[in-house]
Amino acid sequence: MFGFSRKSPAPPPASPTPAGVEAAAEASSSWRLRLKSGLSRTRAQFGGKLKSLFSRGKVDDQLLEDLEALLLTSDVGLDATQHLLYQLKTRAKRDRLDTPEAIHKALADAMFDLLRPLEEALDLATHRPFIIMIAGVNGAGKTTSIGKLAKYFQAQGRSVLLAAGDTFRAAAREQLQTWGERNNVTVISQQSGDSAAVIFDAIGAARARGIDVVLADTAGRLPTQLHLMDEIAKVRRVIQKADPSGPHETLLVLDATFGQNALQQVIAFDKAIQVSGLVLTKLDGSARGGVVAAIARQCPKPVRFVGVGEGIDDLRPFHARDFVDALFE
Repeated sequence: MFGFSRKSPAPPPASPTPAGVEAAAEASSSWRLRLKSGLSRTRAQFGGKLKSLFSRGKVDDQLLEDLEALLLTSDVGLDATQHLLYQLKTRAKRDRLDTPEAIHKALADAMFDLLRPLEEALDLATHRPFIIMIAGVNGAGKTTSIGKLAKYFQAQGRSVLLAAGDTFRAAAREQLQTWGERNNVTVISQQSGDSAAVIFDAIGAARARGIDVVLADTAGRLPTQLHLMDEIAKVRRVIQKADPSGPHETLLVLDATFGQNALQQVIAFDKAIQVSGLVLTKLDGSARGGVVAAIARQCPKPVRFVGVGEGIDDLRPFHARDFVDALFE
């Protein structure tokens, strides 16, 4: 077992001062700029080409045909593409849109309406410890995301414990321990053994120590590896033995560079472990950010967090308006 002493619980947050409000506003503005920068490849593929399409100032068959091709090549997916085109046609007719700016805004608003239901913040106050099970394919960024989530929750005054449930890959355990050192939080691990057993022990340790949040790592696996999908379903059942109400959140970490394949991962993992939220990573390394729209239409799950960089603060809650603005501006 590997661990660090836990800090005393943080005092209740004081009322924000004017300086604090200003600092928060600056941080929010800084994040929007990073998000816009991170989505630059998707915007170049998608947003940058919209102006030329809309330059005629009318929504006709040719524009819709060109726009359909653009949306599909941006990994928006067929279902979401047809939905957005229908919304654009409806708004163009209803509001008599006849300028490039109005058409551009109408499409952005349709995209926002599509993505807004995915914006749903985690409520950690419902359980203590609040158990978050983390899943995903190999290389999606699970372990790194856990480290960033630990830092994010700590910044909210929550105590955190990490469960090194990826017992297949020694490097994953070591990586998680490094994150634990960096964030000064306890990591429950074993040199070898069963993933479910490690997480079971971690939940017991968190309960005994009064920890607020348990972040439980699991080994990466492909949805086509049926025996491994059965195994992760077992991990979920063991968590429920440790806490009948858990896991309180089952996060699937998705690599944005996978495009439409990410949608298939959502469907497969949801069938196995009842996914309740998504973490979308590596948006800065992909031109496929449009896959969020495909997920919204075909397998809608709350996008809890998005990542646009390697820094420990480069994982933040998903906000549909900021995301759409970063795509379209």
